[in-house]
Amino acid sequence: MAGAGAGAGSGSKPVRRGAVDPVKALMHRHRELCERAVDPLEIAAGLEAHGVTDRTAARFRHRDVFALAEEMYARVPRGEEERGVPVPLASQGAPEVPAGWAVFALLPGVVCGLAAMGLELSEGRARLAVGLGGALAVAVALRVALRYGPLRCAHHVVPATRAWVCLLVAYALFGDGLLRAAVAGGPDGPWAPSTAAALGLSLAVAPAVWCVRLFAVGARRRLSLSRGLAEFTASVRPLLLGVVALYLCALGALLVGAGSAYGVPASAGAGALGALLLLSRLLSSYGFTRAPLLMLGAAGAVEAASLASVFAGRLPGCAWLAAPVEGAVLAWGPGVVPVVACGAAAGVLLLHSLRVLSRASAHADGAP
Repeated sequence: MAGAGAGAGSGSKPVRRGAVDPVKALMHRHRELCERAVDPLEIAAGLEAHGVTDRTAARFRHRDVFALAEEMYARVPRGEEERGVPVPLASQGAPEVPAGWAVFALLPGVVCGLAAMGLELSEGRARLAVGLGGALAVAVALRVALRYGPLRCAHHVVPATRAWVCLLVAYALFGDGLLRAAVAGGPDGPWAPSTAAALGLSLAVAPAVWCVRLFAVGARRRLSLSRGLAEFTASVRPLLLGVVALYLCALGALLVGAGSAYGVPASAGAGALGALLLLSRLLSSYGFTRAPLLMLGAAGAVEAASLASVFAGRLPGCAWLAAPVEGAVLAWGPGVVPVVACGAAAGVLLLHSLRVLSRASAHADGAP
């Protein structure tokens, strides 16, 4: 009793128990993120990647994720020399890529151009050998350009994705000629591949790589300058649309030039395929691989089904199967199939890219 009275007389207040600091608990859960962050936006991007939303931030009595990240950043103990020190400009740009990536991007176009010249100068079995060797050389050059450039994919690409890409490229080379012959009642013999489409797509690898690098640098710079997630999203979406538009202009010019060199019209189907391949690889390079697989598969399935329906229509009583494709081909040409299939898939991937690549978490340090 005496001790109690003495304690009461000393004026000491009882310690409150049960008042747990929720922000402190959140910081403990994301301790590594808070310690290595160079600014609050990097913490906000990491929280966003872990599913923390503005509604979640409201439970911590903050208006949005960025306000919550600012408090978490301010609470992290740092030395005086670390405070107020600006982040080096190099760390505000895009992730580093191997030296020579810009030159590697030119390899597929150069190799395909040499193979095309070899095809023009050869005939018979030699022409077949040159064609097969050239296709293999272009594939190797393309692998080098993708592996040692901004379009490299850090995540494992499933074999199904590669299979659909090979099918779509094969259709771009041989599909239009086969479909035209099938609608006319053939094929009665071999048909020539679209060398102009192959050359245009190979040459377009270089602008694709350069445009993706431009997007990565611009996005990371906007990430370092933005003061909130909404501000970053609003600034990066026009950048993505501008980069895609720039690539489409370059792709169109290359296809027109390749078509003029061979005296054929530019392949609109190859243009739609180029857009689809760019968006697929761009998403995959940031770790979003499911949507590209689905859209590549959908486009490939539509092309294969369109071609198969023409042959299936020759069966007794099955003419109705070929009627839609034959009518479209007679009205707009065989290129309508890849334009519709690849163009629709590319449109879906563009909308998906505007949603996922406008998140700060896709570009923060440690992101795919």
